[in-house]
Amino acid sequence: MYIEQRSDDDVAQLQHRIRTEKDAAQRDRYRVVVLAIEGHPTKEIQQRLERSRGFVQRWAYVYRDHGLDAIAAAPCGGSSPKLDAAQQVRFIERFKAGPTDADAGVCRLGGQEAVRILQQEFGVAYSLTTAYDLLHRHGLSCLRPRPKHRKSDEAAQQQWLDDAPLLSGKCVINIPISGSKCGSRTKHASANRAR
Repeated sequence: MYIEQRSDDDVAQLQHRIRTEKDAAQRDRYRVVVLAIEGHPTKEIQQRLERSRGFVQRWAYVYRDHGLDAIAAAPCGGSSPKLDAAQQVRFIERFKAGPTDADAGVCRLGGQEAVRILQQEFGVAYSLTTAYDLLHRHGLSCLRPRPKHRKSDEAAQQQWLDDAPLLSGKCVINIPISGSKCGSRTKHASANRAR
């Protein structure tokens, strides 16, 4: 395969990009073009870079037809976020504030509640996994100790513990004591018969 160099300094620029590029696939694209300009056969370029024939030909021809800038990786996008940065901050503040009267009496907010808040208060539909990802990106975790309910009464809980019959020391269990010293429930006479 031989690709003609489009500009006099293209090989020097490609060599510089090969040395500085961190992405292995992008680095191999540059190498394909350099090797093609040097006149190496397609099969040899494939073996040296351990890439497919299609990869080698695609990037050599992209350089041939469109030049050096066409080889550069296009930015990988992804979908735009459903909430802008200001809305995300408002959501996180709302989530950190804890449950309100609109949260149907729950004592803590979790993933399902995050999905519901996003739907009802912010008008965007999130899946449970995406809601967890949003919380995680802002330093929140779905795994945390269960908080105390805001309406819990410490004095009433202690009173219940004090009055509970099975937890108090007042209950005495009547267990008959056997005459055997080993603690087994066999009769004394049966021990003598075994001899």
